[in-house]
Amino acid sequence: MSYDVAVVVLSDRAAAGTRDDGCIPAVRETLGDAFAIVHERVLPDDAAALQAELIELADRRRMPLVLTSGGTGLSPRDRTPQATSAVLDYEIPGIAEAMRSASAAFVRTAMLSRAVAGVRGATLIVNMPGSPKAVRETLAAILPALPHALELLGDRVVDG
Repeated sequence: MSYDVAVVVLSDRAAAGTRDDGCIPAVRETLGDAFAIVHERVLPDDAAALQAELIELADRRRMPLVLTSGGTGLSPRDRTPQATSAVLDYEIPGIAEAMRSASAAFVRTAMLSRAVAGVRGATLIVNMPGSPKAVRETLAAILPALPHALELLGDRVVDG
């Protein structure tokens, strides 16, 4: 089974065209064949724009999985976690904890990531860091659990 995925990158410079985005290719490379990226978007670090995009993808497009990249740090423009939390029905803290834990093996400052993960409707939304290297590391850490999470959210898990 293949799962549709939307990828939203938050980067002022990539949105302005002054820097190439490397995160979408990193997501594509890490996801493999079980996932199909059907929507890609690069936005500036703007909470309102991200909220509108997440609502569109979850409520209208009924996307099973939305991965965001960028805006999870401590700088004043990093507002991805706040924007995401504002539209979630509930959080799944274990996903963000697993990403921080996996990243800590490579980067001592991983604990500073404020990434969140949660559900809106039947859509799983996961914030990831904004560097291609960190995207690969954190996505690889949660990838084994994603199919089961998406099956649960899609009400396709049958016991026994």
